[in-house]
Amino acid sequence: MRLRRAAVASALFAGTIAAMLTGCSPIVALDPAPHANDPACADVIVRLPDTLEHLPKRETNAQGTGAWGDPAEVLLRCGVAVPSVSELPCVQTDDDFFWLRDDTNAPSYVFTSYGRTPAIAVVIDQNKLAPGVVLRDLETAVSFTRLNGHRCLSVEDSLGGTGPSPAPSPSPSP
Repeated sequence: MRLRRAAVASALFAGTIAAMLTGCSPIVALDPAPHANDPACADVIVRLPDTLEHLPKRETNAQGTGAWGDPAEVLLRCGVAVPSVSELPCVQTDDDFFWLRDDTNAPSYVFTSYGRTPAIAVVIDQNKLAPGVVLRDLETAVSFTRLNGHRCLSVEDSLGGTGPSPAPSPSPSP
């Protein structure tokens, strides 16, 4: 019985020390996304860059998350709801990378990967960083998610066209 109490006391002491040390570390507190346990999220998280522009990567307390800067200026959550049809603007940063842009809290924008499963949300403060550069820097890691067939529409497709605009009519002769 005495050994058991000593083991419990030792474990409590170790837990207290760990909590004290954690309190001193710069851990960014985030909530995990609903599907953060998707194996593709693990593939993404282990490939996140150590820096985004000039910002160092920070430790987070939740599965499937990432953060950069002190204070955190870029936040990433893998496993958010996969969007299908949306009224949000859809932007393209590379041939296979589409992002929905939510500017509700501009100049802090939430970019959600579009056309990939699981989906990834990235919060970027445009006053501090160029969102396009940050999203392109994340594409290597994000490429470990699966394509799901959704793509942004081109301008012509959004207007119901099937190809380029027709050629202009010739000018009448005098």
